[in-house]
Amino acid sequence: MDTIFPLEQLASFNGNIYEITVAASRRAYQMAKIGDLEIERNAGKAVSVAARQLFCGTVSYRIEDGRE
Repeated sequence: MDTIFPLEQLASFNGNIYEITVAASRRAYQMAKIGDLEIERNAGKAVSVAARQLFCGTVSYRIEDGRE
């Protein structure tokens, strides 16, 4: 099992912390819905796994402006 939460990446993150928090929350929800095995391997810590994926670049996100 890896480190549960990527504290070093969080401390050095220069982007919008609100955006990445929302992205991690949404990714955690996706992973929980599909029953991702990585959550199970990391003691059920879905948000921590999602945050690590985002900070390490395994998963990316983009912000949509909502205007059409």
